[in-house]
Amino acid sequence: MSSTVSTSRGILTPTRVVSYESPEAGSSGSFSQLGPDINDNDETELLSASWNQDYGCFAVGTGCGFRIYNCDPFKETFRRDLKSGGFKIVEMLFRCNILALVGGGSNSQYPPHKVMIWDDHQSRCVSEFAFRSEVRAVKLRRDRLVVVLEHKIYVYNFMDLKLLHQIETLANPRGLCCLSHHSNTSVLACPGLRRGQVRIEHFGLNMTKFINAHDSHIACFTLTMDGLLLATASNKGTLIRIFNTMDGTHLQEVRRGVDRAEIYSIVLSPNAQWLAASSDKGTVHIFSLRVRVVGEDAYPDSSAAQGQALAHQNSSTSLDALISPNIGANPNSSFSFMRGVLPKYFSSEWSFAQFHLPENTRYIVAFGSQNTVLIVGMDGRCSFDPVQGGEMIQQEYIRFLKTDIRSR
Repeated sequence: MSSTVSTSRGILTPTRVVSYESPEAGSSGSFSQLGPDINDNDETELLSASWNQDYGCFAVGTGCGFRIYNCDPFKETFRRDLKSGGFKIVEMLFRCNILALVGGGSNSQYPPHKVMIWDDHQSRCVSEFAFRSEVRAVKLRRDRLVVVLEHKIYVYNFMDLKLLHQIETLANPRGLCCLSHHSNTSVLACPGLRRGQVRIEHFGLNMTKFINAHDSHIACFTLTMDGLLLATASNKGTLIRIFNTMDGTHLQEVRRGVDRAEIYSIVLSPNAQWLAASSDKGTVHIFSLRVRVVGEDAYPDSSAAQGQALAHQNSSTSLDALISPNIGANPNSSFSFMRGVLPKYFSSEWSFAQFHLPENTRYIVAFGSQNTVLIVGMDGRCSFDPVQGGEMIQQEYIRFLKTDIRSR
């Protein structure tokens, strides 16, 4: 095994978990104790930004520590500043006091090949994982800890830190990996062993599915919260495809553009009605999905019924069963009537709504309430018309750090 683990006995019990809410909401006192005051007139080196599992918070790793922000209403809820350096990976576990941290920048105490499990309720490191190569990503759910290296993924039981699975992957410098977050589904998506391939692990069903999503290398992908739908983009950055993870059926394809682009993030709305994508072209695109869900208001309780429905589909019938008209529709090219004659992009589905931003700055996106999209990098919130689409309207702008997100 290429990893070593050190831990304190019994420190990851659920009774230790407290909320990342404000002190008035009853959180641990340690969360209200911000680090030493920083002069906000100084530039802060921003190493990373990532959402928590329900997109209600985001965490940023800085050159001198990390910070946690609530999205609605926007508020910095916690920061920890260190003299020994910062963190390139800060992974939250919903809103609780447990975080996974990986050193970055000038952090001499925690190098990039170590994962630290930090319990801020106890204000200490409760477990540490050391690997032979650099850690590319860490993913958490309440019962699993996943560590992503460039060629291998380790899956641990979060309660006792026992190693459960080792997964070999194609070279994965981006640290691509996704987890489902519903308690009744346990799904992991990661690169396969072939270019353009995504490997799906349905741990609860003891089933592995390989989806050949693109001809070129995968640049970005995401799962729905229940892990039953997968959206992927390649390093060409022109097309985004949606798949059924149970049988690999290709359900829909939408087009971001014609020119090559680097996709920074893609996200599916909780009811699987919308997809958002950000890229280095400086535009956030919203796409209308035609994926049928089991009751728009039933999510997430519908996941079990949806899982049964997907499990009983076969490749010849699942497309018809899972695709349906939507309230809003993506515009098609005016040449779509010549489908099969002209090049493919003439008949593509284009974005339903858009928002334009400065180019070459990394933005990550998520869906908020009432048809809003959260954009970290721009540090604001935009709304879109779910019927007419078109240009999105900026609702608020907050500069949480005086710097831009850097590439990892």
